Amino acid sequence: MTQATKTKPAPAAPEALILDIATRHFFVETLDTRNRDRLDFHDVAVWTMRAALNEAYDAGLAAAAKR
Repeated sequence: MTQATKTKPAPAAPEALILDIATRHFFVETLDTRNRDRLDFHDVAVWTMRAALNEAYDAGLAAAAKR
């Protein structure tokens, strides 16, 4: 496999947006695995999950429209 065909790491901007959405909707500090159930698992209301997913979807549509 040549350098040109290797997968490049994802840019930091989408990761920052995902963390921002998770922080605002789910009140989490990080999306990194911390190997503690109380830190890695969260009870989430379905309407909160719907709002976060809608926001992420809208952000994806906006990003695709810029291309």
